[in-house]
Amino acid sequence: MDILSPADRSERMRRVRSKDTKPELVVRRLVHGMGLRYRLHRKDLPGTPDIVFGPRRRVILVHGCFWHGHDDANCRKGALPKTRIEFWRNKIDQNRLRDERTSLALDRAGWGQLVVWECECRDREILSARLRAFLIP
Repeated sequence: MDILSPADRSERMRRVRSKDTKPELVVRRLVHGMGLRYRLHRKDLPGTPDIVFGPRRRVILVHGCFWHGHDDANCRKGALPKTRIEFWRNKIDQNRLRDERTSLALDRAGWGQLVVWECECRDREILSARLRAFLIP
């Protein structure tokens, strides 16, 4: 049973952001600290990637563990809620399918991509090394 009323739950869900999330800001600060410049949410690219490096033809997609269905055994944030399981399973599955379509479209267009999961933003040193390896050949 949900501890919030439907109206309260709706209000809480309405406040979930799709841009400028904490994990996205962490990645942006790390990349900016490397001296690299980027564009945000380019609408002319498939899936409107979070961070775009045009001349390098690279994009970074920052995924929230819950919303994108992170299935890593070490990630607690990717677990489904205990209420309305079928609704959430369907929603997360649709998000995963959309992510796959976006990835294929970016591949076909010749864009390199890196997915950064929300839970990976905790260890900034490891994340920084991954970003550097992806962005600086």
